[in-house]
Amino acid sequence: MKTIVVKRLINAPIEQVFEMLSDHAGYTRFPGVKGARLLTKGKDDPNGDGAVRRVDLGAVWFEEVISNFQRPVGFDYRILRSRPPIEHEHGGLRLEETAAGTQVTWTSTLQVKVPLIGPLLTTMAVNTGEKAFGSMLKAIDKKLQNG
Repeated sequence: MKTIVVKRLINAPIEQVFEMLSDHAGYTRFPGVKGARLLTKGKDDPNGDGAVRRVDLGAVWFEEVISNFQRPVGFDYRILRSRPPIEHEHGGLRLEETAAGTQVTWTSTLQVKVPLIGPLLTTMAVNTGEKAFGSMLKAIDKKLQNG
């Protein structure tokens, strides 16, 4: 297992940042995301606890379940199914309001379960994940700054 950790300070109120990170349908505004849809609505919030969403990146896709949904400070997720097959221990987003904006910490612990080349693919997935998470947070910062 390897862990991705990406941190970024976003110059916007915590509520706005949380809304963009938790809104599955809005993921298509981010580079590389071909589609995102809700397969199962959450209990108290469509994107909240128990929600299952599918995110399509083209050759790669995953379905994840949301837990520990705490507006506006964060939520956890775990990948249930994916292509390629991923063993996912935990993913989470934590938001903290600061004087300068919202500090976001995004983590995900995983390994790609493919015989022989799984370790190589895991390293590639971590590198790609770090870039993708960073790109999403940068896009959120830019969008919220520019309105």
